[in-house]
Amino acid sequence: MKNLVFDIKRYAIHDGPGIRMVIFLKGCNLNCAWCHNPEGISADQERMYAPARCIGCGTCVEACLNRALTLTPEGIVTDTALCRMCGTCAAVCPTKAIEMSGNLMTVEQIMTEIEKERVFFEQSGGGVTFSGGEPLLHPEFLIQLLDECGRQGIHRVVDTAGLVNTDILLEVAKRTDLFLFDLKMMESGLHRQWTGVPNGKILENLRILAESGASINIRIPLIGGVNDDEENITETARFIASLQGKKIAVNLLPYHKIAMTKYQKLGRGEEFVSLEEPTQGRQQEAMDILREHGIEVNIGG
Repeated sequence: MKNLVFDIKRYAIHDGPGIRMVIFLKGCNLNCAWCHNPEGISADQERMYAPARCIGCGTCVEACLNRALTLTPEGIVTDTALCRMCGTCAAVCPTKAIEMSGNLMTVEQIMTEIEKERVFFEQSGGGVTFSGGEPLLHPEFLIQLLDECGRQGIHRVVDTAGLVNTDILLEVAKRTDLFLFDLKMMESGLHRQWTGVPNGKILENLRILAESGASINIRIPLIGGVNDDEENITETARFIASLQGKKIAVNLLPYHKIAMTKYQKLGRGEEFVSLEEPTQGRQQEAMDILREHGIEVNIGG
């Protein structure tokens, strides 16, 4: 069995305890306006091009078997009708101006990469985090990876937005040491406006997951003028405080605009939505509200 992986991040320290390897599986059923991994939304392989890195050598043009590329004064232009996403252009590009987002990998190949980092996991209390995209959209593949990590005694974290079949979530929970559960906002209409989907199933799944006894850290992306208002943070705090099960900590993740270059590389620069970074004052107010409800909260993580 193979699955598209769009990135493997080593030596990560913000995606679970200790030093971690983060495996990013491609495909997501949300389309958040603030997404910082837009290359993970599509379930298909994509080609990314950074004109600023291109030196105009023409190596990719010569290597393209389908004659889909043309070198112009503005850089490489791709005829999408001819391009077959074979990845030859990315393989020969000397400056990595062209990259492929999404490589098919087997469970065995991923485990080989994980094994290389085991010494760092053991020394730091770290492990592997499965992220995306939405890793729970690939349950069979994910469960195989979780089972193999479990057999090898490797700590397992799953980063999810929670919009999946509840049975799948609970099956994954049997094999997961910690969930990083994204909670965007409480009002379902606004959630649909900013992410493309309502949040009823997400909140239901979070409540059920907590009741199952799973270990959960809730991560809230904090976006100025979107979800950093007092009403939303208060409703969020009340909801989290009402959850049964183990004590849940919260990580506030302030929005930043660094994803703009990724949209440009994907040729979708016009889709990038420039939102407001939350002020230090708003971040502190959000922390104060959460703490007033007895919730442990930190910035970042």
